[in-house]
Amino acid sequence: MSTALLEGISMGLLLSVMVGPVFFTLIQSSLEYGFRFAAVLALGILLSDTIYVVITYFGIRFLADATWFEQGLGYLGGAILVGFGISSLVKKQVDRPNTGGIHVPQHRKRTAFAKGFSINGINPFVLLFWISIASLVSLNEEWGASSVISYYVGILVTVFSIDLLKAFIAKKLSRFVTPRLMKGLNKLVGLVMIGFGMRMIAWAMGLLGR
Repeated sequence: MSTALLEGISMGLLLSVMVGPVFFTLIQSSLEYGFRFAAVLALGILLSDTIYVVITYFGIRFLADATWFEQGLGYLGGAILVGFGISSLVKKQVDRPNTGGIHVPQHRKRTAFAKGFSINGINPFVLLFWISIASLVSLNEEWGASSVISYYVGILVTVFSIDLLKAFIAKKLSRFVTPRLMKGLNKLVGLVMIGFGMRMIAWAMGLLGR
């Protein structure tokens, strides 16, 4: 196993332990709709991360200096997260967590994929993370194209695998989850998302004051 791949796996493990809106959404989705729904949501997260990898790797100098881009993403992302948070607070209570079943309807797959893609994609801190990774990669003159690819694959596959593990563990615990606990979890997720959204907006306002 190459050194670049091992370093990528290590960075992926570090990213996986970070707690943010994606973490809470993934756990909630697995408990309420089942592992398959959460797995499709994780695929949406993976795609948004992959797009950021391509953008930052090939456009690191432009994005690193584009304060207007980060600021706009902060306002938009904050507003969307606040919207998701309010929706989670007011959503109707389900009778019990979904057992997942064998099949996820097509419209459910699209909803899960879009939700994972958007929540991860509109987070400016995710963009800043990939900018920092691209900066590290560009400074490593010893790495060729194959090493760079191995490094990024190590990060992306590790993060995706850990996301699936989180969803699987949450699903296994669903039998112990009562409707009252789910109601509390929905409210917690809503408050956390609103908090992250307001933090993004405040961060974007701080950029404006520079």
